[in-house]
Amino acid sequence: MINRISLILKKDASRPMETAEILEEHLGHRGVSITRGSVDPESQAVVVLGGDGTLLHVAGLAYHLGLPLLGINVGSLGFITEIRLDEMKAALDSLVEERFELDRRMMLAVTVKSRRHDDFHYFALNDAVITKGAMGRMITLPAWSGDSFLSSYRGDGLIISTATGSTAYNLSAGGPIIHPMLQAMVITPICPFALSSRPLLLPAHRPVTIHIEYAPEEISLVVDGQTGKELYEGDRIIIEKAEGFLKLIRSPQRDYFAILREKLGWTEGVKVENN
Repeated sequence: MINRISLILKKDASRPMETAEILEEHLGHRGVSITRGSVDPESQAVVVLGGDGTLLHVAGLAYHLGLPLLGINVGSLGFITEIRLDEMKAALDSLVEERFELDRRMMLAVTVKSRRHDDFHYFALNDAVITKGAMGRMITLPAWSGDSFLSSYRGDGLIISTATGSTAYNLSAGGPIIHPMLQAMVITPICPFALSSRPLLLPAHRPVTIHIEYAPEEISLVVDGQTGKELYEGDRIIIEKAEGFLKLIRSPQRDYFAILREKLGWTEGVKVENN
């Protein structure tokens, strides 16, 4: 039985607060101890009330601690906070009784190597984005997969995404949807200069390396939309598959494709049957 849970809420929002009170009352009747607002290393699981941004904020820590992560969506879209409010109590009961199913989601290990400073290290569930400043000119980013040179991408930047992150910024930029059980990375150019620059799906076991050869204006690295780092000429960004996985708890009632149909509005008004 799980009896210690950390509860993370979306900041400055009334609906998660109201839902948290219902959640705490439900779990309190089952003798569960709750730490609200931070991840207690002594917890046995982490529950997030919010949207994908709230979950991404704690995903790295849950990954480091090896804790299962349950995302309850009280926002709007939300692909990885996949539990609906009407599923919440059933999902919580499954969590406490350890009857849940886990998705083992691939994480990215992102390293910035520079002559100016010590190395920086980050972990990402969704993506690492290299992008120019709002008013900057197009940038050129030479990229490698393992030892193989790919291309010098010219445009507004690059998205290097996991399968989990394929439904985030990658999708908005025209990248493919990738089933989250696939161990892969996808490079998607942002507003490329050349029409021939297309998203490229790559094997996860080969690191992707991006060089910053010329930076007359601001260039930034943004990890999971949460952490930003200014980049300089001569910097190298190495993005590779991290060891292990993030333990993401599945919806007890809907599979990945049902969630995808719901979020993207596929087959609206059409009854889906499995023949």
